[in-house]
Amino acid sequence: MDTGIKVGDIMTRNFIYVSEDTNLYDCAKIMVRKRVGSLMVKDEDSLKGILTEKDIIWAVVKKTKKCLKDILVKDIMKRKVITIKPSADITEAMDRFKKKKIRRLPVVEQGKLIGLITEKDVLKIDPGLFQMIAETIKIREETEKLKRKGMSSKRVEGICEECGEYAILLKDDGQMICEDCYNGR
Repeated sequence: MDTGIKVGDIMTRNFIYVSEDTNLYDCAKIMVRKRVGSLMVKDEDSLKGILTEKDIIWAVVKKTKKCLKDILVKDIMKRKVITIKPSADITEAMDRFKKKKIRRLPVVEQGKLIGLITEKDVLKIDPGLFQMIAETIKIREETEKLKRKGMSSKRVEGICEECGEYAILLKDDGQMICEDCYNGR
């Protein structure tokens, strides 16, 4: 179920970023001063990675013999970053937050980092929307589980793959559809 609200509509355009050669001490100062929990790592317009508060804490604990000024971002940043396009619906962003267990998604278009969306950004729109999206994702996951189990003759609740409505579903030609769509075939 799409909300019609696009990631690009609510993303933060003025995100905070650093280069790979910034030391962790400077990163920590920037995070405190700007009151953010992560920094995008970029080179020109290209996303290179992400550095979070947890990464800095990990560096303090694991690299205790080194000073934070001696550790560079490129030494500990996450290079495999899950991203999203600005044209994606926020339900897709929420789905990625949940499935990947992350709280922030860099927004990339044509290889360029253009913004950042967080779970908090979604909650700012409408706190009830978060719950609605979470329920939609849960229903979608349950429907997928039932499909994998081959629930052909049993009735189940979920989202109709043809009309998108929440209803009692029947399996027809490998699709889970509502009774109205089933009878209309």
